[in-house]
Amino acid sequence: MQPPTSIEWYARDLASIAGELDTDEAGLSEDEAARRLEAHGPNRIEEAPPPPALTVLLRQFASPVIFILGIACAVTLALGEYIDAGVIAAVLALNASIGFLQERQAERSVRALMVLLSPHARVLRGGREWEVDSATVVPGDVVLLESGVKVPADVRLFSAVGLSVDESLLTGESEPVAKHAGDIEGQIVVADRANIAHAGSIVTRGRGRGWVVSTGMATELGRIADEVRRSAAPRTPLQVRLNRLARTIALAVAVAAATSFVLGVALGESASEMFVVAVALSVAVVPEGLPIAFTITFARGVRQMASRNAIVRRLAAVETLGSTTVIGSDKTGTLTENRMTVRSIYAGGQYFEGDRHAGLDHPGGIDLAEHRPLYLTLLAGALANEADAFRTESGIESQGDPTEVALLASAMAWSIEPSEARERYAPVDERPFEPEQRYSATLRLHDETLLQFVKGAPERVVGMCDLVAVDGHVAEPIDRGALVAVADEMAGQGLRVLGMAYRELPARAEFDEEPAGLTFLGFQGSLDPPREAVADAIAACHAAGIRVVMITGDHAVTAGAIAREIGIPARRETVLTGAALAEMSADELLHNLRSANVFARVAPEQKLLIVERLRAAGEVVAVTGDGVNDAPALRAADIGVAMGRGGTDVAREAADMVLADDNFTSIEAAVEEGRITFDNIRKVTFFLVSTGAATAVTITAAIALGWPVPLVAAQLLWLNLVTNGLQDIALAFEPGEPGLMRRRPRPRAEGILSRVLWERVGITGVVAGVGALVLFRYELDASGSLERAQTAALTTMVLFQMFQVGNARSETLSVLRKSPFSNPFLFAATAAALGVHVLSLHVPPTQYVLRVEPLGLDAWVRAGLVASTLIVVMEAHKLLRGGRAAYWPSGRHAS
Repeated sequence: MQPPTSIEWYARDLASIAGELDTDEAGLSEDEAARRLEAHGPNRIEEAPPPPALTVLLRQFASPVIFILGIACAVTLALGEYIDAGVIAAVLALNASIGFLQERQAERSVRALMVLLSPHARVLRGGREWEVDSATVVPGDVVLLESGVKVPADVRLFSAVGLSVDESLLTGESEPVAKHAGDIEGQIVVADRANIAHAGSIVTRGRGRGWVVSTGMATELGRIADEVRRSAAPRTPLQVRLNRLARTIALAVAVAAATSFVLGVALGESASEMFVVAVALSVAVVPEGLPIAFTITFARGVRQMASRNAIVRRLAAVETLGSTTVIGSDKTGTLTENRMTVRSIYAGGQYFEGDRHAGLDHPGGIDLAEHRPLYLTLLAGALANEADAFRTESGIESQGDPTEVALLASAMAWSIEPSEARERYAPVDERPFEPEQRYSATLRLHDETLLQFVKGAPERVVGMCDLVAVDGHVAEPIDRGALVAVADEMAGQGLRVLGMAYRELPARAEFDEEPAGLTFLGFQGSLDPPREAVADAIAACHAAGIRVVMITGDHAVTAGAIAREIGIPARRETVLTGAALAEMSADELLHNLRSANVFARVAPEQKLLIVERLRAAGEVVAVTGDGVNDAPALRAADIGVAMGRGGTDVAREAADMVLADDNFTSIEAAVEEGRITFDNIRKVTFFLVSTGAATAVTITAAIALGWPVPLVAAQLLWLNLVTNGLQDIALAFEPGEPGLMRRRPRPRAEGILSRVLWERVGITGVVAGVGALVLFRYELDASGSLERAQTAALTTMVLFQMFQVGNARSETLSVLRKSPFSNPFLFAATAAALGVHVLSLHVPPTQYVLRVEPLGLDAWVRAGLVASTLIVVMEAHKLLRGGRAAYWPSGRHAS
């Protein structure tokens, strides 16, 4: 019987495993393999199916604002106001359609990036070697592993020769892990299970054999995938803010409707008539255009992020990055390029520093013929090497262990072509790298001279040497302590250091038991280099008040070195390891989370714990990752950011956003787009809520004064959906404001509207409401026509909206500093809104539906002058609340 995970298998001896799996080193028979396949099922990670279309559609109606609109639609329908009900229903349908199409498109984009497990595996069955579909691998199968193979299932090794496996997608460790077939005791983390080759990892060197102990969802990869799919994603900050706004709107609707109903009845109006007025007032307060404007704002943000290599899977996640206070980033493949590069060479008593991206530079004026120790150091790295690298039109193509590939690239940077060198120095014998011996060696024949080159761990190579190459053909007695100190200094910089040595041998010599009497040549130190521009992106995040922390499965020294290079503060004593975290109390952990910026050798459950504790402390947390080990944290974060090119399917399924280029710099761009998106959501909300407040004040005050209702329900819908609707959608395309990325993140407790904007909502309600009432009363007294007075009030409100949309373009900057042409959509929408309204006053169908009539020039002038007062009042408020920053570039909000 197969246990649920591979956790127990690493601690068992081989005899008990073979007995429990009923297998041996010759493998299963074909009949037995077929029987087990039927019993255990295919060896696949079950892909979470995309949500049904109906689920995605219903999700669009989950907003509380949509719920309020639904109630308003039902009430107007029950009252027989079919036109009004039809308009509201159309709004709901349009909003749902836009959101549905956007989410389905994003889901298709992510699915297109997904790649499943390796399609084939080599197994022994009945003592014969077979190549089979990896989905047919079963527990008890003997799997054959060699360089370049993707491990098809969790395999307990019973044979390993120089076997190294890249487990970065599972553990986050950038360097390949040496594997062996020995027993291991005690409880250890996945990264230290050296006798298990896990599903999804890739063999970088050597060969091995082992029994399949877990397949499909029972593998370590499958276990994490299952945990992720069963966990619920947290609500985004925007969803919390929207719910809070919806409750505020609902309360305002209830208060306004109840107040108008009670006042009207108290003043002698009939209850039925006042009920109709209360419904009309509810329609006025509820911003019917808000859901559509939100959806279009999100969709615009999604498109902008996609153009900057960030694919957003859920619309509400667009804004979350803009609210982020902490980004917890994986290292390997996100901050770094996920390829080793030689960064420093020590040879002949000199250091030669390398380029951090392309390999070691060829410094001008250096002739390798005159720097023999350097030349031989590069040559040794290329010859005692099992990898392959060659030039193509697109760059250097390679295969093999990343560190050995780095040595080949290092030689090529100095014009030593590995293929040509291997021809000139013909191979005679090889001793491949073994973890136990910690070195590799090669015998080469060159011009009838037999040369032995050795490459390996610094202390091992130095221990084999008696001499050290100094210059030309000169060698001196070795100072082993001094050389080990050099290697330690290089390792302290996060470099993986290898030593190189050689000697000349008699023509018929063979390998000794262990090389000795060598001449030391030099060290080469390699590192997975940071991505280009990632340091600038991190600096931009810091300037935006966003803390960037590194959470990786890699070693502490390497993580700290990379962190310091890219601008993440990381003193050696503040790099916390998973082992240290495991010993901390809850209070100690919280204290260290506030001060430490680098967490190394972290297990998946610890990464999840870090995210949960940061969120509990009030942080808005974005987490990046590419591996299966990252998936739980991606799901638990406020926004999970997965890698699209080098990541796993499990990580992408757990994430809210996928980076098409796997680059941290795209996150910084997405943060900027997220902030623009939230700013525009805030502008749209302020515009609609403030104009809704104006109509509410107008109607409530008229009822309190015993006047006729200045605006009927159809006119209120006209304001909210047509004249407002054109302009609020155009606000979604407002460009980012100066200094956007120098602001601090918004507090989690702050709503969609700030306190300053709520003040302006109240001011707008009073100024616009009083202005509309004054002109309503003037026209009513002058003409005696209620329809003409209502037309004047409606027209005044339309003009108030025109001026208010200019005020809404910036919370801090004066409207005088905002060019009307910087957002051509808004300019056109404002002109169109005015044009549509003018047309509606003269076209019979709209005259009938809206109950309006044409106005004379004098009425338009009066309405324009009254509406323009809103600009003066809002400018005064900006000056009082924002000071000089509203008008002069030297202020803190200016660029």
